[in-house]
Amino acid sequence: MDTAVQTNGHRVPWNKGKLLGQKPPLKPKEIWAIRIRLQLEHRARDLALFNLAIDSKLRGCDLVALRVHDVVQGTRVASRAIVMQKKTQRPVQFEITEQTRDAVAAWIAAAQLKPEQFLFPSRVSASPHLSTRQYSRIVGLWAASIGLDPAAYGTHSLRRTKATLIYRRTRNLRAVQLLLGHTKLESTVRYLGIEVDDALEIAEQTEV
Repeated sequence: MDTAVQTNGHRVPWNKGKLLGQKPPLKPKEIWAIRIRLQLEHRARDLALFNLAIDSKLRGCDLVALRVHDVVQGTRVASRAIVMQKKTQRPVQFEITEQTRDAVAAWIAAAQLKPEQFLFPSRVSASPHLSTRQYSRIVGLWAASIGLDPAAYGTHSLRRTKATLIYRRTRNLRAVQLLLGHTKLESTVRYLGIEVDDALEIAEQTEV
């Protein structure tokens, strides 16, 4: 995982000097805008990466480290998968929707990937798979391609997107906690910014 770079013999975090803080999730119209652009440009890898990032809700370090056999059963992309999270060392399960299965299958075929290979190999010879730094840069390019500020969006925007939509539709925090692989419910509340969002929603509905 590429999390730091060497500068004069010292390791410097790759995100030093970048705008940090909670990144907002993508809105449905923004998801479709990016998806359609990637489809029209025939960018098989990026479409598979984008769709799987939305569906899986995985942290960037877990997403880029996926191997083909993690999402493929036999000759088909599975409708569900389970992986071990690096941060918590706990398994987390996720769904793979039909459009994502199609995109992933198309990418695997185009890249002629084998079951044991990384699903998203790096184009840089020094790294076996796409690094978190490269993934973050790609997310910024996706955001910029539809007119969003790339500095305002990051890998956690994609992890947060579907989880936020599920919470807003169901108000089921426990379900979202399981989907995100959080060990504590409080972490899910903070991660989604639920208390703030709910307070703003109440305020918007209150006239004085």
